[in-house]
Amino acid sequence: MARELFNLLRRTHEAKELPGFRLLNWHFFFTAMVYVYGRFMSRQLVNTVSSDKVLYQPISNLIKYHMLICYCLYITGFVWFILTLKRKLYKYQFGQYAWTHMILFVVFAQSSFTVGNIFEGIFWFLLPALLIVINDIGAYFCGFFFGRTPLIEVSPKKTWEGFIGASVTTIISAFLLANLLGRFQWLTCQRKDLSTGWLSCDPGPMFKPKHYSLEGWMPSWFPWKEVSVLPVQKHALAYGLFASSIAPFGGFFASGFKRAFKIKDFGDSIPGHGGITDRMDCQMVMAVFSYIYYQSFILSRSNSVESFLDQIVRNLSFEEQLSLYQQLGEVLYSRGRDQLS
Repeated sequence: MARELFNLLRRTHEAKELPGFRLLNWHFFFTAMVYVYGRFMSRQLVNTVSSDKVLYQPISNLIKYHMLICYCLYITGFVWFILTLKRKLYKYQFGQYAWTHMILFVVFAQSSFTVGNIFEGIFWFLLPALLIVINDIGAYFCGFFFGRTPLIEVSPKKTWEGFIGASVTTIISAFLLANLLGRFQWLTCQRKDLSTGWLSCDPGPMFKPKHYSLEGWMPSWFPWKEVSVLPVQKHALAYGLFASSIAPFGGFFASGFKRAFKIKDFGDSIPGHGGITDRMDCQMVMAVFSYIYYQSFILSRSNSVESFLDQIVRNLSFEEQLSLYQQLGEVLYSRGRDQLS
């Protein structure tokens, strides 16, 4: 995706006169990757190596000095950029510098939320992604069979009939999909480390079904006497509403962008569909919403042993952790002795 966007404004003539400039783009890409994914994955990385006496200390130091390392990498790229400036190419170089930073913001600031969703539970990644696919398919078929009224000028093939039909389809699918996916424990468990093992956990109240009787609501011949609903399904309705009404504007933005630069697709890595960017425009918008919604309305903010342990592991050195362990042991021993006496 980044490669497709880097190539979009690249000029062959100027690029030949700046042989190391493309490498500089990837240096900033690497720096952004270390910064963003380092912040999102630090806890899982520490948990993965916590039992390894060789790797634990260097990994802990890397996390402790993560910000400093990223700043040094970035300032190295900044100085590198200044040293490569050439007369008559200033405008092109500064344009590429700004374009590179915009790409990094678009790619990493949004894709990092996808990583965050996965670690909170694959459910929170899979459901939004499937809703975008369902909305695209619904919009295509509803627009193909019923489309008459143009929706937006920047994307002439989109119609109101397709947009409304896809919205109804997506919201209903969100409610049903949440019930289906929410019953698989390995989809709902949080990933606490970087291992690939099968997950098993207490699914939590969001994924524990509640049963509602249908007696008095349905005729006697109706086969089901009760219905099972997961509490997460009400949140899935909000996901479906966003996926069908707001997320498509990511696609409209991409369409307008391509028209502005007179290109058909961002790339050709997917035959018949363009590039990765062409497929991920709406997914990026949806991933950000999914993460923010989860953090705002679903994640419990109460203090827990895990949250305190995370702060200890991330912010204290090994010697400080050992000292804390010894002091905590003394406190617990003293309390236990007092209770027994």
